[in-house]
Amino acid sequence: MPPSPADRPAILVAGGAGYIGSQTCKALAAAGFLPVTIDNLSTGYAPGVKWGPFHQGDLRDRALVGELVNQYAVVGAMHFAAFSLVGESVSKPLKYYDNNVSAAVAFAEALVAHGVESFVFSSTAAVYGVPTVSPIPETHATIPINPYGASKLAFESALRWFGEAHAFRWAALRYFNAAGADPDGETGESHEPETHLIPNMVKAVLGTGPALTVFGEDYPTHDGTPIRDYIHVLDLAEAHVLAIRALIAGERIGVMNVGTGEGVTVKEMIAAAERTLGLPVPHSVGPRRAGDPPSLVADSALIKRRLGWSAKHSDLETIIATAARWQRERPW
Repeated sequence: MPPSPADRPAILVAGGAGYIGSQTCKALAAAGFLPVTIDNLSTGYAPGVKWGPFHQGDLRDRALVGELVNQYAVVGAMHFAAFSLVGESVSKPLKYYDNNVSAAVAFAEALVAHGVESFVFSSTAAVYGVPTVSPIPETHATIPINPYGASKLAFESALRWFGEAHAFRWAALRYFNAAGADPDGETGESHEPETHLIPNMVKAVLGTGPALTVFGEDYPTHDGTPIRDYIHVLDLAEAHVLAIRALIAGERIGVMNVGTGEGVTVKEMIAAAERTLGLPVPHSVGPRRAGDPPSLVADSALIKRRLGWSAKHSDLETIIATAARWQRERPW
């Protein structure tokens, strides 16, 4: 019999109604935690909150954050509540700084004010900009080429100084391309608008969306299309659980990459989808998108060594098959 909520240490999850946040809430519950979601539903979905209580609200509401910390005796927190569309960040940079930095700072301040000392931040490989080596280690220079990556890096910097000024242990997980869906079909990727390759590719195959647009085939890669490191959302969720456990136990972590270390081009992903689904992927080639680097592949040796994490679900067939099931059956 699973433990009752009163027996489980509570983790306050900002953005727990979103794609990665909801999957992480499921992983937290399976690991014996009580995930408590705070989300304003600007991009998340209330039906995705299934494994713990849900409170609709804004991270800037410090009184609400304090009430939740006290009500549930919160021992740690996670932050997934960022805007993440690279193209939109280029056209609306202040929107990204306001949400991804200002609101996140208010959340962290409220946590510290109420005694929460363990914090996991959903960061991104976009902080690296255009890498000069591959795979990319955490020590690589951070020179973002879009406001999305810059806003994430700005909050990472704030966390570093905040951690020195207070009893505040943090981890910033710089993950690469989140992909796939819950194998049980309980949660998955539902963005409006959807800009990610795999859901758009699957929708094109299923006939529930337009033909896929490949954004550029003139990159300096072996087939001209961008290279990305695709990490299954289950593996990302497990990394967050391991990180919060370590922080609560008193460890100091800082920044860590989360990826497979294997790069896949857009054309290679299309070929993998056609093999897995047994159908052609309708697609055409368009111009590059602003802010897209040619290649992003993770060196994840640090998280493997420090937390014992490894990618177990991130083969292309599993990613594509679970994403396809979600797109066929998605309830929201």
